[in-house]
Amino acid sequence: MTTLENRPNTALLVVDVQNGVVEGTHERDAVVANVGSLVERARQKRVPVVWVQHSDEGLVRESEEWRIVPELSPDDAEPLVQKNYADAFEDTTLETVLSGLGVGRVFVAGAQTDECIRSTLHGAIVRGYDATLVSDAHTTEDQTPWGAPPPDKVIAHTNLYWGNHEAPGRKAGAVETKDVDFDGTS
Repeated sequence: MTTLENRPNTALLVVDVQNGVVEGTHERDAVVANVGSLVERARQKRVPVVWVQHSDEGLVRESEEWRIVPELSPDDAEPLVQKNYADAFEDTTLETVLSGLGVGRVFVAGAQTDECIRSTLHGAIVRGYDATLVSDAHTTEDQTPWGAPPPDKVIAHTNLYWGNHEAPGRKAGAVETKDVDFDGTS
């Protein structure tokens, strides 16, 4: 359904599952385990896994906080996209990587729900991709001191609105880890 021509393939985008990003997030261990499960299933199906890694003044490259969590191990053959903005497409190599892999459909998992996950989902759909959020494989930290809802509500709301999102000629949605079908439509 994607609007991108000659892009029949699917990829898994693992966004910012880094030590300093997921430390102290809502249900961190369960989310990391679900991401790990998705990565293994994608590899078994020969679906590209694309890792996205954020850096900024608070998340310095090569620091321990910047590193991917120890529970996950990117394969040397899997693309690693470095980013400095919430949207993983913004001023990065992500579009070039996905185009080279013939990808027009992405599953998105990682952190943080209310910033990089939302921005990357919107970035994908406005660029012509079908974009599915893995509803139990993303998380965020507690931002209630700054007026945000509690993390579980942020996650639930994001799952709700992305599950009902639409765009001309593109497909969005939200599915649980167990229901991800890299070959089909969910």
